[in-house]
Amino acid sequence: MNDEEPSQSALMAAAGRAAHLIVDREPFIFEDTVAHALLGDQAEELMGYHKAYGDHPILSGVRAQVTARSHYTEHRLAELAVQGLTQYVILGAGLDTFAYRSPLVGQVTVYEVDHPTTQHWKRALLASAGITPPDNLSFVGIDFETDTLPDRLTAHGFDPNKPALVSWLGVSMYLTTPAITTTLTAIGHLAPTTELIMEYALPPAQRDEKGAAYADIAMTATAERGEPWLTFFTPEELSATLADHALDVAEHIRQQQAIPSTLWQRHDPLVPVDVCRLVRAAVRAKP
Repeated sequence: MNDEEPSQSALMAAAGRAAHLIVDREPFIFEDTVAHALLGDQAEELMGYHKAYGDHPILSGVRAQVTARSHYTEHRLAELAVQGLTQYVILGAGLDTFAYRSPLVGQVTVYEVDHPTTQHWKRALLASAGITPPDNLSFVGIDFETDTLPDRLTAHGFDPNKPALVSWLGVSMYLTTPAITTTLTAIGHLAPTTELIMEYALPPAQRDEKGAAYADIAMTATAERGEPWLTFFTPEELSATLADHALDVAEHIRQQQAIPSTLWQRHDPLVPVDVCRLVRAAVRAKP
């Protein structure tokens, strides 16, 4: 994104989560009950595309992608909260709505990290929708290419000595490799057992047939909007990169594996596509 326009990828992700509850059938993969309101005046136009062309591979693919990754991440956060975790960092938060709808908000402090322009835009949307941010939410403005993550977090009350869950969804493919490694270095210096859930894009040879078709359309569309995909990893490459930054991989997760298998037994266009994956890794103990 640039300094004048809101993030189109954030809009498309929120629209996908909102449209899932309107276009697709139960059982729902993920229930984002706030995204539609947050989209404000743009909601009907964006929902209109999904209503009219919801079975198109790019639109159904977006809905599957954004709901599956959110389901997996928030399920893991719930597990960690039961174990006593109290800090949740959302990198590239965009129009994420966790802090405005989840019952876990009373148990964890939320840090939404994003470009200051995106945050200004989001806060205006929240105000227009009459949504009040909770007291235990902090907006942490950052430029991933230039700013230092731990310093920005600490300035907003984050305790670097306590573990956190860090989610990084729908972001890494839009960043340069140096920006990704800088961020991973910062995460690797957080408290041991801090977990990272990161979404990453696969290179062409790693995609399945549906994933290749999806990527061809999606990459063209995002590039035309000024948000090209820049960085790709194989699971092996990313595991090695994470290990170099003091992060040990627990698992790589295909979209098909991100949710219970019963949720893929559907009567709508949603099918798992192997174009992006999730990785879950933990900060290793300091020597």
